[in-house]
Amino acid sequence: MGFSTDAIHVGQEPDPLTGAVVAPIYQTSTYVFENLDKNKGYIYARTTHPNRMALERTLARLERGTAAYAFTSGMAAIDAVFRLLRPGDHTILPAALYGGTYRLVSQLLVDFGLEFTYVDTSCPDKVEAAIKPSTRMIYCETPSNPTMVVTDLAAIGNIARKNGLTLVVDNTFLSPYLQQPITLGAHIVVHSLTKYLNGHSDCVGGAVVVTRQDHADKIYFVQRAAGAGLAPLDCFLTSRGIKTLAVRMERHELNGRAIAQFLEGHPKVRRVLYPGLVSHPQHELAKRQQSGFGAMITFDLGSLAAARTLVNSVRLCALAESLGGVESLISHPASMTHSSMPPEVRAANGITDGMVRLSVGIEDLEDLIADLDQALAKV
Repeated sequence: MGFSTDAIHVGQEPDPLTGAVVAPIYQTSTYVFENLDKNKGYIYARTTHPNRMALERTLARLERGTAAYAFTSGMAAIDAVFRLLRPGDHTILPAALYGGTYRLVSQLLVDFGLEFTYVDTSCPDKVEAAIKPSTRMIYCETPSNPTMVVTDLAAIGNIARKNGLTLVVDNTFLSPYLQQPITLGAHIVVHSLTKYLNGHSDCVGGAVVVTRQDHADKIYFVQRAAGAGLAPLDCFLTSRGIKTLAVRMERHELNGRAIAQFLEGHPKVRRVLYPGLVSHPQHELAKRQQSGFGAMITFDLGSLAAARTLVNSVRLCALAESLGGVESLISHPASMTHSSMPPEVRAANGITDGMVRLSVGIEDLEDLIADLDQALAKV
């Protein structure tokens, strides 16, 4: 079946008891045994529940994986993936990555004997050169947050396969509608469900989609043992959001392309980072491995003062962390999403104080451009 059909129907079958088109929210903590030796497949909501199982079936199908697991946040999902490793294991990470992931590995996981090397994953030769005997995993974001660097997943997938490594890809920025890393060689895909998959900024969640049974067994054990499984209402809301993912992403991208072109042509904008622009250094690669360019745009105004003026002057675009909702959100990475990254690390990876990140929503395009235009006039 097609993507939209899967998004609407897989895991979302009518309720067999009542015929309800939308399955109920199973807002219960525990389930009754028929007798000591028999239950109906559910025991305790921390372990699993019908809403989570339904969402996980949908996620696995859309990302072309064999199984999926829904967590309480994107960071909980990423943490679960790193629990596949053992003390002494080495992972290759992108030099520019989400600040929360950087904080997790640099301030927490290193204390448990894990080793990390940061490289420019858009250069396969640098990734291969960073491999050592203890390397077990390559972790990528593409496009990267917030620098919008695109990594060649097929090339990195070949490196991972040749060296017996696990390739993990954070696909949050594009969603499975615009990019399917597993078809390009990834073994595991992670998502912040809070973003495009839910799409309505009304719940927090994360997901891990796997292709191997050993990974599935371990991720499920972590989800169950650590108690980080997504609650029924949040699963219900995310499943509802996924049903409109395709149509939302099409509108997101339509607006995103137009606004990127508007910003690139504005005299007060020094640089626009958006893979859909011909000026982006990896534009052709993005065209090959993605089915669209998405609606995440980063642009540089040259100074902190200019960035502050802009984000404080917008009226329709909301100044807030997060992304991927139907409403447009604007943020200042250096002081918001990437504030936990040391200034010298941000500078080395092109995250400047004048940089602004825009998550383009699905509002009327002319209203969004008018809002940005009036704010830029004050810079």
